[in-house]
Amino acid sequence: MKSLSKKAIAVYSSMVVGIFAVSSLVAAPFFMSKANPDKALYPEMALIPGGMLETENSARERTKERIAPFYLDKNLVTVAEFDAFVKATGYTTEAEKFGNSGVFNFQKHGWDIEEGANYLYPFGKDKPAAQPDHPVTQVSWNDARAYAAWRGKRLPTQWEWEWAAMNGQQSEQVYTWGNQLMEGGKYKANTWQGAFPAYNTLQDGYEATSPVGAFGENKMGLTDMGGNVWQWCHDDVAPNQADASLDPGIRKVLRGGSFLCDPGVCHGYQIKGRASSTPESAMVHIGFRCAKDINQD
Repeated sequence: MKSLSKKAIAVYSSMVVGIFAVSSLVAAPFFMSKANPDKALYPEMALIPGGMLETENSARERTKERIAPFYLDKNLVTVAEFDAFVKATGYTTEAEKFGNSGVFNFQKHGWDIEEGANYLYPFGKDKPAAQPDHPVTQVSWNDARAYAAWRGKRLPTQWEWEWAAMNGQQSEQVYTWGNQLMEGGKYKANTWQGAFPAYNTLQDGYEATSPVGAFGENKMGLTDMGGNVWQWCHDDVAPNQADASLDPGIRKVLRGGSFLCDPGVCHGYQIKGRASSTPESAMVHIGFRCAKDINQD
């Protein structure tokens, strides 16, 4: 393929309003293995205890998911980290192969296909370059998986992600940090303030991405588990009826919400928030973090 289609951008636009809820209902403790994994082995990762998660799948059917203990990156993968991968391997992202990618145009208040947009210039070559300490964007699920494999890691499952957002235990919190977007007069996540897509008051200090960890960490030591950018997960999910009419292809699950999430339209930065997109899609508000099995050495 030489470029993304208008059909694809319609899928992207529908994703913004196509969030479906996942209600975390019951969880029970699941103890660490006798191997007693050492956090010092992977200082950039948090050790997440296991447990039994009872939740709802995309069809709103109850499901129980046993979560084995695992490691999860404390931070989103940054532009600098992804660029090091590209320089070391010669990897070409799918956005670069297409020659364009999905960009939210703040002046037009909508989505565009932007020629030349890629992980180094996420809004296009005529816009400022991505900051090294910001989360990498304009990476597809396939790109994220390639990076994870290079690091000897993998993408987390959606249930692992949800369990980590719940701080590795049963919680009825709305967000990974608590029940309010603001605590002590400060925003706890990079989200949209105002009325999407018409105007953004920028009260949290950012129009687009923010440096990783700028809004603090949860009890597991994880940053940006709500807001900033959506995060690719391992899992497949079938498109809903509306999305299937645009593109019948299987999607990959996204968790965590982004800087474009306004609760009146997309409340994706809740623990239960979820969206999806096709695995070749690269967008200005999608990034990722990596996971690792305890015995994955």
